[in-house]
Amino acid sequence: MTDTWDKRRFAGKTAIVTGAASGIGAATARRLASEGAALALCDIREQELDSLAEDIAATTGAKPLVRLVDVSDGEALEAFVRDMADALGRLDIMVNNAGIGCFGHVDEISPAQWRQTMAIDLDSVFFGSRAALPFLRQTAGCIVNTASVSGLAGDHGLAAYTAAKAAVINLTRTMALDHGPEGIRINCVCPGGTDTAMMRAHSRDAEIMRETAAAVPMRRLGTPDEIAGGIAFLASSDASYVTGHTLVIDGGVTAQTGQPDFDRLYRERGWDKKMLQRL
Repeated sequence: MTDTWDKRRFAGKTAIVTGAASGIGAATARRLASEGAALALCDIREQELDSLAEDIAATTGAKPLVRLVDVSDGEALEAFVRDMADALGRLDIMVNNAGIGCFGHVDEISPAQWRQTMAIDLDSVFFGSRAALPFLRQTAGCIVNTASVSGLAGDHGLAAYTAAKAAVINLTRTMALDHGPEGIRINCVCPGGTDTAMMRAHSRDAEIMRETAAAVPMRRLGTPDEIAGGIAFLASSDASYVTGHTLVIDGGVTAQTGQPDFDRLYRERGWDKKMLQRL
């Protein structure tokens, strides 16, 4: 299979990616760099972040700027965005990707867990965007946020996570309305189950991973590269008339109503078309 995208469509562009050390963030950094973007990356995992930067440098010849940043610290995140935009000379693309999971009902999770989830999954989008907007006004740039299909509907046992991701989606839409007149596009991706280190850490065992994949019409988890492809599209000129959009990348999970598999149930019982028409 040959690649069809323009390998230099981000030449002369700059991008910041948060939560870049692994998973979707790392795949996004690699994808943007492979298409010519100069990068600034942040995460809290120093070894993985440095390794990614070295790998990108070896592949593209340009080493990303990196900094250890806890995105739950709004002041630190804003300072990172401002410093990196200055160091890069401009800012064209802001990817608010950092996120964590949180399991538990509302009467099981602690206030500290709730606040941490909101700080990392939601507040970081606010602070990152807030710091990036003055620079994006100068370049007619764009913001891409990583939300989740869990922000589109509820998930058992994920009260804090689903609430945060739903807020990211509506914050994305509202910012698109507010800043569209300034030439700034703002969109988000909503990944379904994706085979990342975070997914494996929260799934704990292979059986949960298998059940997650079995619930997907395509019968597999997504890959970080597949999500990164969606982010790259939204960040590119190919999406020049796309803003306020929620790009779902989930293998068909949200195409379902959640009702039983009537096709399987009817066929198992030998019901023919004539019988079904009489129901």
